[in-house]
Amino acid sequence: MSKYLMIDFGSTFTKLTAVDTETEDVIATSAHFTTVATDITIGYQNALEALYQRIGEKISFDKIIACSSAAGGLKMAAIGLVEELTVEAAKRVCLGAGAKVDLVFSHHLTNNEIDLIIAKKIDIILLAGGTDGGNTECAIYNCEALGKKGIKIPVVFAGNKCCVDEILVLFDKYQMNGYVCENVMPKINVLNLPSAREKIRELFLTNIIEAKGIKKIENTIDKVILPTPEAVLSACELLSKGYMHESGLGEIILVDIGGATTDFYSMCSPSAKRSDVIIKGLEEPYAKRTVEGDLGMRYSALGIASTLSNEEKRMYKEDKGIDIDAEAKFRNEHVDIVFSDQKGKNIDTLFAGICSDKAISRHVGIMEEVYSPIGVLYNQTGKDLSQVAYVIGTGGVLIHNDDPVKALKTVTANRAHMLELRPVNPKYMLDKDYLLASMGLLSSIDPLLALKIMKKHIVIIEEK
Repeated sequence: MSKYLMIDFGSTFTKLTAVDTETEDVIATSAHFTTVATDITIGYQNALEALYQRIGEKISFDKIIACSSAAGGLKMAAIGLVEELTVEAAKRVCLGAGAKVDLVFSHHLTNNEIDLIIAKKIDIILLAGGTDGGNTECAIYNCEALGKKGIKIPVVFAGNKCCVDEILVLFDKYQMNGYVCENVMPKINVLNLPSAREKIRELFLTNIIEAKGIKKIENTIDKVILPTPEAVLSACELLSKGYMHESGLGEIILVDIGGATTDFYSMCSPSAKRSDVIIKGLEEPYAKRTVEGDLGMRYSALGIASTLSNEEKRMYKEDKGIDIDAEAKFRNEHVDIVFSDQKGKNIDTLFAGICSDKAISRHVGIMEEVYSPIGVLYNQTGKDLSQVAYVIGTGGVLIHNDDPVKALKTVTANRAHMLELRPVNPKYMLDKDYLLASMGLLSSIDPLLALKIMKKHIVIIEEK
């Protein structure tokens, strides 16, 4: 029988999970503040020592694998021809590959937009545009514009195949770090994401982990195999669909509230739930992830405050004595703080609820009435999550919360969001041991074991 160690180098905490294949369960878990700003090995070694203390002895592992979102994860810019089509396709590639889409541009790039790519310290550029046989001029223009600016970060071209030869010439002419993949949208409204997604993942593994300082630790582990969000996506899909004879939970959503981002995952059929509904726009995937880089409990706390109106902030101050701006600023300036007082915990719960509410609004589909010769029909854009059975919460603010349901309930259907296809009557679950990322890693070795452990440790919770 084997013992495995899974590591998640998170933006705030480095989390370790040890698993025994004989007992088919977790041996122990531990965590330490991620020390990416100094030396990432320090946080890892401290977490490892804590793990050994919980086990009661030092043990050897048959395999050690890791995922990472340290230093804010993988930052990408998506560039395409038409925002509603190829740019949206490019965004889905980035998000599915575990990246955070910091910048989105359509049509011809300007010098100011390229300067913004440089200033934002983007890790990878995904350049798309044009269906196969369609427009070639825009993608060629944008590639040359990037080359003239001396862009040296990886540029992945996944656009019209008819301009690949010209793109390769430009890569060579300007000595760009360029790669060519299959077109993300070869035909109108037809998506082809795997090729570009795999290239992004490959670049993450070969280039980005070194830039994040994780290369230093590779001699002590087997390998870093995934960006953390991709590991979580794999775990969610496994938990939803099941594996072999082990059933899954069915349609689920996951809210992952971190220090830097709020990631939202939905596992459900993109098909219409009613016969009088017409689906509009790009086809949605069964397993979908969106990430909100302005919604996070510490690094991005100022973004939480910015989503509220002045009137909402005034009401919080008058009714509850909470200065939203001041509390957000404090958290942004003290990213490693863990509140022990009730007021601090209550405000964290409030902020978590805001993150959940705003994240699902940006993720979920909407329904609108349209009139036709046969009567009223409905146009659905995006995914219908109304019949999702379970809402799962993860992230430190939920796991260590006295009443995590209070924050999670903000994702359900309500009068303030009548058009949004939010869950109507879900049950609430909690990833109480912070296992999803590690189980995504474990699923690459033993998916059945990963599924059994998740079903054992991700538990239904009740509101207090």
